[in-house]
Amino acid sequence: MKAALMYGTGDVRIENVADAQLHESTDALVRVTRACICGSDLWPYRDMAATEHGIHMGHEAVGVVEAIGADVSSISVGDTVIMPFAFSDGTCQFCHEHLHTSCENGGFMGNEQVWGAQAEAVRVPQADGTLYAVHADLDDSLLASLATLSDVMGTGHHAAVVARVREGSKVVVVGDGAVGLCGVLAAKRLGAEQIIIMGRHDDRIQLAREFGATDVVRERGDEAIERVRELTGGFGAHAILECVGTDAATHTAIRVARPGGAVGRVGVPHYDTVPDAQPSFFGNITVGGGPAPVRAYIDDLLPDVLNGSINPGRVFDSLVDLAGVPDGYRAMHERESIKVLVKP
Repeated sequence: MKAALMYGTGDVRIENVADAQLHESTDALVRVTRACICGSDLWPYRDMAATEHGIHMGHEAVGVVEAIGADVSSISVGDTVIMPFAFSDGTCQFCHEHLHTSCENGGFMGNEQVWGAQAEAVRVPQADGTLYAVHADLDDSLLASLATLSDVMGTGHHAAVVARVREGSKVVVVGDGAVGLCGVLAAKRLGAEQIIIMGRHDDRIQLAREFGATDVVRERGDEAIERVRELTGGFGAHAILECVGTDAATHTAIRVARPGGAVGRVGVPHYDTVPDAQPSFFGNITVGGGPAPVRAYIDDLLPDVLNGSINPGRVFDSLVDLAGVPDGYRAMHERESIKVLVKP
């Protein structure tokens, strides 16, 4: 089969590899109908050390089950399924606490051990606890939004949940990538009264407004912090969704929080220490978050996708086949595209 492998900085190749197949009795084999390029895929794309064998890429997918192991019981061959970016058994104490990304028998898709979904097919471990079968009439127009439930929509929602967004909240979303845009959608869905998007790209800002953003802050640094405070009556926001992962973004997030506010961090951190310990401490600001347990959120989000209440698939502004994946990485790296959808 064909699959995307990353060999180093800026080096993504489409190659013929061994066909995906079942390894364990708890596995499922999924034919990929839609995959994605994630913003987190760009971190190794920008600075990955060269490797001889390459890393199989892709951790977001929708597909059709083609085979299941002997111990798989909750899904069937022929089911259309959403594949979250983390696999989980669904039975351990953390899965029962809806924290599937901390599963005792889990892990993440798209690495040397568990090949990625930017491919014609993918082996999914712990299929019963990982895959979510969609029993509904589907057409191609829904597949993009279903794909967001494997990561970015669930991740934006996680940021909003951790930041305690509720009816009447004033919310700041730091970052205008796909996760930030889905965070806007999540905040609107949860009843936020004011949603401030921090970003500079006109196409993304327009989509953020259509998703529910009420205000835009294009400044950065101290100017951005001051502007948010002006927009929130001088006090700052109740909830901040940090969707970037840099120390500068986290600094901004903490500084724009009002006393008693909360920061939901879902940007993969690229720093060793969380900034601004004293301001967050003396402001009684909660700082939390991590890899989103998107499997836990599908029950809540899927009905709104199916009935058209939300359309997170709009974050995709480019559709490519597998041969177009290397150029899709380039386009996202150069900010020509918000998020690339892959149709193998």
